[in-house]
Amino acid sequence: METQELYREILNEHNINPSHKTEMADATISLNGVNPSCGDNITLNLKVEDGKIVDGSFTGSGCAVSQASCDMMLDLIIGKTVDEANKLNDVFMGMIRGESSEEDMEQLDEAAALQDISKMPARVKCAVLGWRTMKEMFESNSKCATCSNPNCH
Repeated sequence: METQELYREILNEHNINPSHKTEMADATISLNGVNPSCGDNITLNLKVEDGKIVDGSFTGSGCAVSQASCDMMLDLIIGKTVDEANKLNDVFMGMIRGESSEEDMEQLDEAAALQDISKMPARVKCAVLGWRTMKEMFESNSKCATCSNPNCH
């Protein structure tokens, strides 16, 4: 299968049938992320217990790239520690900049299908919206990302 066709198939599947696009009542941290250049808007919700991401979801609207990328990200980070999720974020951002090795990108599973997005500058901000929001979430809620107290943020 041609790379572009595979990219479209993965993107469409995550956009049309997202696994994680739903409300989450018991999230321990949530953050809204916006891409002002095109209007993509997501709210990322994570349930973090003892430094581990035990569940996650997102809501919002935007283009297929932003929605699918966020869904793929959640596939990857649920079950991981906050540190592991941050490392995956570094690999993803490196891939978008063309700096990640093939070996590193294998960790991204289906999200690696977005590697050619770097050749479409108008779509880069769409692809990184969920990832950027997750990073901001962990930076602004560093205490919350390592505890399980839903009231600390």
